[in-house]
Amino acid sequence: MCTYADKHGCSNVIISEHHGSADGYLPSALTMAAAIAAVTDRARLSISALVLPLLEPIHTAEETLVVDQISGGRVDVIVGLGYVRSELAMFGLEDHNRVALLEQKLPPYLRALTGEPFAAGEGTIAVTPGPVQKPRPQVLLAATVPAAARRAARLADGVHCIVPREQLAPDYLAERERLGLDQGRIVGGDASSASLFVSDDPERTWAVLAPSLLHEVNSYGKWAQENGANEHLYQPTDDLKVVREMGMYKVMAPEDALEFVTTAGTAGPMLHPLVGGLPPEIGWEMLERFVNEVLLRQPKSAADPFAVGN
Repeated sequence: MCTYADKHGCSNVIISEHHGSADGYLPSALTMAAAIAAVTDRARLSISALVLPLLEPIHTAEETLVVDQISGGRVDVIVGLGYVRSELAMFGLEDHNRVALLEQKLPPYLRALTGEPFAAGEGTIAVTPGPVQKPRPQVLLAATVPAAARRAARLADGVHCIVPREQLAPDYLAERERLGLDQGRIVGGDASSASLFVSDDPERTWAVLAPSLLHEVNSYGKWAQENGANEHLYQPTDDLKVVREMGMYKVMAPEDALEFVTTAGTAGPMLHPLVGGLPPEIGWEMLERFVNEVLLRQPKSAADPFAVGN
């Protein structure tokens, strides 16, 4: 799917990870990114998110730079704080230590990504291979609350909004200004973040997608609730109508999808062909229908890039 999407103008492949999930959720985004890098040529590879509190930062920088090398400089990283308590427990960590661990681990991770020598402990280290991208791959910080947005402004190259960006952008921008930094990047948290599915019969497709959409919404929603994140985008439900009203998934006829992608903004549409364990044959149908009935119907000069999520 990534090879096909890359061939047809995909701008971004988004690779996420969770740990110990009973449904077999991918546990190693960097390993998968290396595999995707080997079979694609143009699409950027977005690690979304790398839960750095769970990881050793220097070795993680090495792995990130290997992906940067394999991809020819196409990897971007979104670092997450982590919010699933069972995952933290797997790694012997406690929830209340997440912020301190991130503050401790992110600076050496960023320094190591440059490939340049830097002081560590009583000595000096330099990570090899160095980056293709200079001075290093871009690193954003995921945020759901203003405090996290301010942390992103201080520690990273930008913020990835998990909630509507208007809830986070003012705090992020104010902190960047206070620190005398440029605006960096603000991504996510807008209408273009919705997952798009193209169908000649949208109501029938909603019914086909329902088990997978409900599984995804409930998985993320329950993880968030267990951590007290009641403002999370995903909330547990057994009602497909509630899922539809969330606005995170859009099922559209080709002509409506064509109009949507021309107004979705510079990010382009998001495709999610394997959402919540959707059978691959259905995912392929969704992906090919978007390419053939939407993307190829646009004037070549107006064709927008699109992103594929895992």
